[in-house]
Amino acid sequence: MKIKITGKELKITEAINDYVEKKLERIDKYFEDAKAEVTLRTEKNEQIAEIYVTANGEKYRAVTEDKDMYASIDKDIDILEGQIRKAKTKKEKMMKDASIKTMETLDSEASEMKNEIIKTSYYEIKPMLPEDAMLKLQEKPTHNFLTFINVETGKVNVIHKLKDGKNYGLVEPEA
Repeated sequence: MKIKITGKELKITEAINDYVEKKLERIDKYFEDAKAEVTLRTEKNEQIAEIYVTANGEKYRAVTEDKDMYASIDKDIDILEGQIRKAKTKKEKMMKDASIKTMETLDSEASEMKNEIIKTSYYEIKPMLPEDAMLKLQEKPTHNFLTFINVETGKVNVIHKLKDGKNYGLVEPEA
């Protein structure tokens, strides 16, 4: 973290400088690259600490006054840390909401694709009698239907298993 400490009508001692740097480490853990501008001043009997932190395009500011400069700096750090936590929580919530909206969009897109052909199977159609087609379908328990050319009519027919699991249906074209 880059820190700039300025004193107005106040001499910045080594002790104050070290204290500010030590306290700003609490803020630095939230960011990779941050800048802090610290202005310390006295007005009458009050010690005023003003801290600006700029990181990731965000700006945070805290100004407090106390009879003790160290206490004023501590209050500023607490305020800044609260602001940063609040902003991070808000961003995380927005990102989470955005991902939920994305999932809802994907779900709605998936539901919109219900009436599409998603699989194509190719197989050979053989000429046979409907009784032979029924026997062939019985040989394949996982299949529900069989397409064949009816030898008697010369037209394409489909034989299928009925829901009762025992009987079969035959689909023939009219014309």
